[in-house]
Amino acid sequence: MKKRKRTSTSQRGKFYSSLPAEELDRIAAPFDKEMVPTRPLTPAMRAQGRRAKRKRGRPVVGEGAEKVLVTLERGLLRETDAYAKKHRKNRSQLVAEGLRAVLGERQRRRAS
Repeated sequence: MKKRKRTSTSQRGKFYSSLPAEELDRIAAPFDKEMVPTRPLTPAMRAQGRRAKRKRGRPVVGEGAEKVLVTLERGLLRETDAYAKKHRKNRSQLVAEGLRAVLGERQRRRAS
């Protein structure tokens, strides 16, 4: 690791407390200017701002999603995970498809 050369105080710069008032005024002058005048936002700019503020995440499908805690037998869960992996799905997709199949069958029975 290289050692840094020590520099004297005069090479590093001056402390603000040691500067005369005129020098301090000259340094601070750019910050004393008025703010840049602005215009009201256009509707397109407002929409862009709303999109930027929106939370990121998964897109809403149907009526949105709700987390549910479900207890399953370990063996059934292993089988479920294996089936889901084989068919390139995740647990949630598999459970949702199963529930839709059961509910669809139930509706068909009621209709007949």
